[in-house]
Amino acid sequence: MLQYDDSAFYFVALSFITIYIVPSWYSIIKKVNAALFTSDEDIGAISRTSSEEKKAAELKKTSRGLKTLNSPGFVVNFVITVLCSIVFLWLYLSVQSNGEVNSFDPFSILDVDSAAELKEIKKAYKKMSLKYHPDKNPNNPAAEAMFMMVAKAYEALTDPVAKENWEKYGNPDGKQSLAVSIGLPEFLLNTDNRNLVLLTYLVVMVIVIPFAVWSYYSNSSKFGEKDVMYDSYAWFHHNLNEHVLIKSLPEVLAGSAEFRERNMTKSDADKQEVGKILSKVKSHMQKPTYNHPVVLKGNILLHAHLTRQTDVLSEASQEDLKYMLRYSSSLIDAMISVCKHQESLKSALNCIKFGQFVTQAMWIKDSELLQLPHFTAIEAGHCSKGKPSMKTIKQYMSIPNESKKGVRDFTPDHKEDVFKCCDILPNITVESKVFVDDDEDDKVYEGDLCTVSVTITRNNLEDGEKAGLVHAPGFPFPRREAWWVALGTREGKIISIDKVTSADKVVEHKIKFLAPRKGQYEFDLHVLSNAFVGFDHKESVGLTTLDASVLPEYKVHPDDAELDDEPTLFEEMMNANIEDDSDSDEETDSEDESEEEGIRELSAAERKKQELQNARKKAASAAGDDSDSDDDSDVEEVHADK
Repeated sequence: MLQYDDSAFYFVALSFITIYIVPSWYSIIKKVNAALFTSDEDIGAISRTSSEEKKAAELKKTSRGLKTLNSPGFVVNFVITVLCSIVFLWLYLSVQSNGEVNSFDPFSILDVDSAAELKEIKKAYKKMSLKYHPDKNPNNPAAEAMFMMVAKAYEALTDPVAKENWEKYGNPDGKQSLAVSIGLPEFLLNTDNRNLVLLTYLVVMVIVIPFAVWSYYSNSSKFGEKDVMYDSYAWFHHNLNEHVLIKSLPEVLAGSAEFRERNMTKSDADKQEVGKILSKVKSHMQKPTYNHPVVLKGNILLHAHLTRQTDVLSEASQEDLKYMLRYSSSLIDAMISVCKHQESLKSALNCIKFGQFVTQAMWIKDSELLQLPHFTAIEAGHCSKGKPSMKTIKQYMSIPNESKKGVRDFTPDHKEDVFKCCDILPNITVESKVFVDDDEDDKVYEGDLCTVSVTITRNNLEDGEKAGLVHAPGFPFPRREAWWVALGTREGKIISIDKVTSADKVVEHKIKFLAPRKGQYEFDLHVLSNAFVGFDHKESVGLTTLDASVLPEYKVHPDDAELDDEPTLFEEMMNANIEDDSDSDEETDSEDESEEEGIRELSAAERKKQELQNARKKAASAAGDDSDSDDDSDVEEVHADK
């Protein structure tokens, strides 16, 4: 008989808890190890120049240590794992003390010694049967089950056959194919716990599980690609168009849904601080389109970062700015994807350039030389005067170190920082080629699948060397170097735009598109850095397409044509089913006709016709190979005789 078994429940509970706590502890240990023992390079806390030392120290402080584990998800998981581990330990100790799954033991059921005499057994049986009798325990399944077990135990100790079966097979009913018990605790059957069990079941099934599902769905349904909220995508679609300018993009980024709760001004002091910062950066801002407090505060904080005036921010505002910059990369990528959906090349390029400014903490009118360590507008102004001219970062890098301007008043360490930074900054060459795969000649015809192969070579790297982190002391988080490759028409429509993240010295990216109609076309190829200002590359890609009608007619090989005519496996199966159905229908029809003929009475004309057919058969068998005319005469004679 099936019964609730505490020991079996212990094993079942141990199995289910193990499924959770083993991977959970692995994840916890892995995160703790990463927080305490991760290297500086892994968290991006490297200082190649003295200007990066402050950033590296801040990254070590914020990205390492137990405080980095102070996230709600980790804390909740850790608490649940510890509680489950305590339960696991208790269950393990319970199994050690009572580890055998319940087997049928009549002595323990009757609560008598294994050497008890028959008189003592009968006395115990009478006592326990009265205690657990169903009449004394109405609506008590546990007492009813125990009463049946007591009767069975008494039978096993008093009946010779039942006793022999129990001693042989462990069951008074004889050999059993399988012993089964229910892996649930026995207290579930106790009537005193009925209300508690029912209440727990209702709470779990009606409240806990639906709430967990709702929480997961409500949170996950807010986010789309790149872990960007759908409300942010809607905001970008509303504000981005082909006429958007770079100077209006800080306001677009500030309105992202990720910042709306964080940037809400909650007190008069916050409003006063926003006004104070606005007075500092107003001259660099475009006139705001939105006066909502959230958008206005985010816009002002971003301009404080872009104009390098973060020293006027309070500690709380600096934390809010860091929060925005943490998500700026993924949000700017989302803005570019929206521009790609709108097929607007100009707005996409502006978003990429805005990302460069955010990374380097620079703004539109700033000199490209401000990317160099210790450089200010004064040093940049010195470089632009006289000859040789060093207005752009590329021009400055091409000048030998001993001839570089702007470093005359620098200390030797600062000069070394500038020279080292010039070695870190990218130096690329771009090569492009248009071709058609598997084509016999170099000509392109209308409708061909064209490929534009773009090869980016980092000349500042040695063979086998990988590109390192971006040199951006003003950006508080590490960034990897990447390049945007965009191909568009002269009318400003996007054909392709992709982010190439490979850190290799030589990177090849392929753009595929269908050749347009017959004519000559010029496309614009743009290669832009995701983080550096002044290293963008643009070139023209020419394409001449010919009329496809001049191509020789394509002739199908006979073998290929036969293969095309052959039925597929699916068609063969379908035809076989149709033939089976038609055969069965014909057999059914013939059987029906024969049954009708056997039952229906023949008319006089039909009987005469049938006799004529029989006579013809007889004549044919008698005459052998005679002609048809002879057969007909014989038949007539036989018919006449009859």
